[in-house]
Order: sequence, then structure tokens, then C-alpha cells
Amino acid sequence: MENSRVLVGMSGGVDSSVAACLLVQQGYACTGATMQLNNHQAPGQAGDIADARNVCRRLGIGHQVFDFREEFARLVIGHFAADYESGLTPNPCIRCNQTLKFGVLLDKARALGFTHVASGHYARIRRDPDSGRYLLCKAADPAKDQTYFLAGLDQAQLSGILFPLGELNKAQVRQLAEEQGFHNARKRDSQDICFVPQGDYAAFLRDFTGKDYPPGDYLDLKGNVIGRHRGAIHYTLGQRKGLGIALGAPAYVCQKDMARNTVTLGPNEALFSRGLEARDWNWYPFPVLTAPLRVTAKIRHSQWAAPATVHPMEDGGAKVLFDQPQRAITPGQAVVLYQADFVVGGGIITKAIP
Repeated sequence: MENSRVLVGMSGGVDSSVAACLLVQQGYACTGATMQLNNHQAPGQAGDIADARNVCRRLGIGHQVFDFREEFARLVIGHFAADYESGLTPNPCIRCNQTLKFGVLLDKARALGFTHVASGHYARIRRDPDSGRYLLCKAADPAKDQTYFLAGLDQAQLSGILFPLGELNKAQVRQLAEEQGFHNARKRDSQDICFVPQGDYAAFLRDFTGKDYPPGDYLDLKGNVIGRHRGAIHYTLGQRKGLGIALGAPAYVCQKDMARNTVTLGPNEALFSRGLEARDWNWYPFPVLTAPLRVTAKIRHSQWAAPATVHPMEDGGAKVLFDQPQRAITPGQAVVLYQADFVVGGGIITKAIP
């Protein structure tokens, strides 16, 4: 703590406000920082900045606003649009944490003489006394754990990050905010992707890229044309609602071919796969996976981790084979591996293994 200067990323919400408060109480020299993003940011940026500034004033610490609009557009939104157009389903929150919140902001903090960046994420960081490696660990509150979204952070990043809320639950955080008199103590959590506030990805992509995404053919699992869709960009793997076609039985999106602009429909059972391959792995207890390892694996944040074995591949990737088939394994999404309460590693899914 001695000589530790912390730049606290503050969104204007209750979590980052309490994170700043706890660090001040622990004796850290803190400054609040709010990132100004671009015009695709959801409405309310000015209010969020004001909320963060008010909390900093109440805590007696400084507050800065960093204009990261260009970086956000290039590193997060542009990457999201390119992946979506190629048929992937990316998770921009994971990339934002990796490249912006704990990438650009952490670099900025270090350049300004800060020793750490802190945030209101629910996670914990520990250091292995034997290897010296930093471990990303689950939050004490499993309902709020955000390690799935943080599994892209590497060793250099973890060495400069603090997560003050890792031992708390949401009710405790709101109570602390009320005790401090924070006006945002009951502010609602953001649920949407910040630059797609209504969840309309197709409308966002049309606006961002200036392109049109024309209708195309629905196919069955044998490749037969069975109808017309609004444009493949509108659909995600596993989707059932909003297909606009009646086939006499429930139908789900099983495949998309962006080059041909086709969407393949099939029954729910066609969505199950026994495993996946993934790239861009980030490992925590060791620098590289060298042998098969038993883990539990998440292919999306909202599901329970499923028992599996991860196997190294010759190209530096890894494949994950599940004990039981998993539904709608989606290329572009993250797979995050766990043992007990710590993250073994995380990667980006490239394909499902039938």
C-alpha cells in the first residue's frame, strides 16, 4: 500500500463507486477516472461522468475524464463489427476489458505514475507463492462472479490491477454506498452492450458500417431451400424466436454462412456438440498447456461450468471435450476453464466438434 497510487475506473455506477471508497479507506492514494467513449455509446454518458465526479468529490479525491473514443472505436467496436460480419458472435465486453479498461487505461495510468488500476468487477486476484504467477479467482459471491469476462487478462495486466469488491456481494455493496450517502446507491446495473443499448445488432451494424445486409435463403440440414430470411446478420446460433417461418415443428438456427448469406435451420438436438476448438488462449497457473487437464468449462457467462478435459493442440490452440454434449457452442464466444475457484485459462471458440 505504501507509495501505491491507484487510478480507479469509475463508470458512475455503484460498484466502481464503492470500489473507490474501499481503497480510500484502506489508505491508497486514489484518483477516479471515467472513460469517454464514442458516439455509439448508450445515452447517459454525461450523467455517468457527473455521477462519478460527485462520488469522487464526496471521497475527497480527484477525478479525470479520458477521451478514448478513437481507441474504443478501433479496438472494440471495429473488431465487433468485423467479427459479426464474418459470421462470428463476439463478446465485446471481454475484448473491452482486455484492450481498453485494462489495456489502454492501464498503460495511461502507468505513464502518469500510478501503480495500479482498480475497478468494480466482482473477481479476486491471488499470487501463487511457488510459481509467482498471478491467478484470476472467482468472486466470493457466485451470483456476481465476473471472471468469465476477465479471462483475457494476462500476467502483466493482473500485476497492476485491484478488485476491491471480490469478497463482497451486491447487497453489501449497495449498503456500503448508502452508508456513505452516495446518490447512486440504488442505480440500476447496465444490462445491454453499451454501444448496442437496445440489442439490435443489425441496426447498429448498418449504422456503423454503412452497409446493407440483404435477405437470403433459409436451408434445412440437407441444404434444401425452405424459405427466406431477413439477412444472416440478424440471427445467432440457437435462436428460435423471430425466425418468421413456420415448419410444423420447432426450428432453431444451426448454422450461418455469411459468404452465401444462408441460415440453416434444424431441430434442437442438432445444436449439441461434444466439444470445441479455441485459439488465443490465456493461461494462468502455467504459461502454456502441455498435457490434457481435467477442468470445468463455460461457453457462455450465464451457464454453469460443465465437466470437461482440455487437450493441447500442435498449433498452439486447445480443444475442450465435454463429458456431456453442450448446446449451441458458438464460434467467436469465449470458453473459460476452471479448477475449484480459480481460472485455468480462457480462449476464443473457433469451431464446435460434432
